[in-house]
Amino acid sequence: MYSDEILNHFKNPQHVGELTAADGVGIAHGGEQCPHDIAHFWIRVRAGRVVAVSHKTKGCPVAIASSSMTAVLAQGQTLEDAEALTTELVAQKLGGMPERKLDSIVGPAALRNAIADYHKRGCSSESRAEDGDGGAHP
Repeated sequence: MYSDEILNHFKNPQHVGELTAADGVGIAHGGEQCPHDIAHFWIRVRAGRVVAVSHKTKGCPVAIASSSMTAVLAQGQTLEDAEALTTELVAQKLGGMPERKLDSIVGPAALRNAIADYHKRGCSSESRAEDGDGGAHP
């Protein structure tokens, strides 16, 4: 039923855990088909790039695998490229899946919400680098 890539990311998810000193935090829930799936994403940004990303995801294998793949794809990307990650791209990178499971791909929405939170906070990696706190937030 699931591709080898989905099973690999489900059994060995990447970038798992809460990121301390995050510059942005986002949450997303599954859609109509999978309302109990939920992903929390944390990002750290420097010079307009996602230098660290992590997630905690609860749900079915597709939800967990897709959040893992989303984090892998976002790591090191510019904010614009990370924000452009789509459900369809994540599904493709995971080897495809049934249409009914696309609602379980919560990672890209949670990542976009984390990026929006970063912008809402008015974060500036240049100002944090100058004040010497390394991006830590109270």
